[in-house]
Amino acid sequence: MTRFRKSLVSLAAIAVLAGCGATSGRYLIDTPAPTQQVRVPLSTIEVRDVTLPDYVSSAEIMVQSEDGALRPVANAIWADNPVRGFTLMLARNLDTGSNAAAMTEPWPLTEPPHARVEVRVEQMVAQIDGTFRLTGQFAIGSPDLVVRERISRFDITQPISGTGAGAIADATGRALQTLSMQILRRMGG
Repeated sequence: MTRFRKSLVSLAAIAVLAGCGATSGRYLIDTPAPTQQVRVPLSTIEVRDVTLPDYVSSAEIMVQSEDGALRPVANAIWADNPVRGFTLMLARNLDTGSNAAAMTEPWPLTEPPHARVEVRVEQMVAQIDGTFRLTGQFAIGSPDLVVRERISRFDITQPISGTGAGAIADATGRALQTLSMQILRRMGG
């Protein structure tokens, strides 16, 4: 086989493989704008990478089926890596929902942040009953003890209005917004 022919075969294989993923819709995790600002007694917050269960860490959008199993939604994937997307949205929500500036790790400034937030998600599932459930724990650390350090549990449920991946992405965003407000309230008091 000539070099030219090998190149054509390679290009054809790449085109076929690229076409395999092109039919899946990509869905963003977006959150509603905060309706209120929470005053917190600090000015900077670092958000550590969110820890997600394996079934959420992949690109597939999962939904609970009638037999209780989690199955991927057909022709739908997350637009971003779920860990990255979830962490960035959380940082944005903490930033826009408070008087503090929030940023994801690694911390870019010379002076350390006044607080660090770490979130560990136990469950993140579109349930068969038409609700979206987000459970886990978050920790607020403060190297200089600017705020009281604490660990709190969360159990958030949001209705899924509609069907399909878009409705799941919307409910995910609303659940993340609720979690952000819970974290800010714990920081503030």
